[in-house]
Amino acid sequence: MGKRRKSRELALQQLFKEDLNPNSGDVFNLAEEHEISDEVKDFYKELVQGVTSKKLDIDRLIEEHSNNWRVSRMAKVDLNIIRMATYELLYSSEVPPNVALNEAIEISKKFGSEDSPSFVNGILDNILKKGQA
Repeated sequence: MGKRRKSRELALQQLFKEDLNPNSGDVFNLAEEHEISDEVKDFYKELVQGVTSKKLDIDRLIEEHSNNWRVSRMAKVDLNIIRMATYELLYSSEVPPNVALNEAIEISKKFGSEDSPSFVNGILDNILKKGQA
């Protein structure tokens, strides 16, 4: 598994954990629980901090580009995958859009439901097509 993929998977797990227990105060615990390189840890922290700091803007954009889905009704795994990819699309100049999209789809295959890849792809594709990213 590539370093960035490992970072994304850990970030997804951390964001999911924070959604389930927002007052836990254990940000970055997952990075400390795993023996990972500084490069993996740095990108993981960038994703978690970035998504957390831009969550309101990202969620608004996701809701605008999802057909008949409110953020509050989305599966938390799918939502956090979409949040991470949207963060990368909007705020990370070093990740090409097609890489962010493909990574989100692959991660949704591993952690989401059977329908997750098409759901994630649909929303991210809408964001890309409408020039928001």
